[in-house]
Amino acid sequence: MGLCQVCFHLSAESVCDICRNPNRDNSTICVVADSRDVIALEKTREYSGKYHVLGGVISPMEGIGPDQLHIHQLVRRASQKEIKEVIIAISPSVEGETTTLYVGQLIKPFTKVTRIAFGLPMGGDLEYADEVTLARALEGRRELD
Repeated sequence: MGLCQVCFHLSAESVCDICRNPNRDNSTICVVADSRDVIALEKTREYSGKYHVLGGVISPMEGIGPDQLHIHQLVRRASQKEIKEVIIAISPSVEGETTTLYVGQLIKPFTKVTRIAFGLPMGGDLEYADEVTLARALEGRRELD
């Protein structure tokens, strides 16, 4: 088991099933911290675009900075003409907020940046949220200021 070369989701092949699926919306990218978040969002059946797995969140206390995450690859993907929206779906914690703001500022020059709505409790993890809460959070997303 390795990582998809496009989105960094867990994959047995060089490109994952989601990235290879021609029925997915190529104009949106949903940014998540790890592969468990992709699985949780897929269970809602509300999102039909592509994903980008950062591989964690910025956490100076744990020695994790932007260079340890797949942020540069995301900026490269987001700068492509066909990308119309990047949805940031990172759990609402201090580290998650830091990562969301950092990533949002880097991507804003290229495309529309939104974040999922806060149907999730502060400090909660996406992987433990129920499908209805995640679906409502996706529906209520808003553009970053």
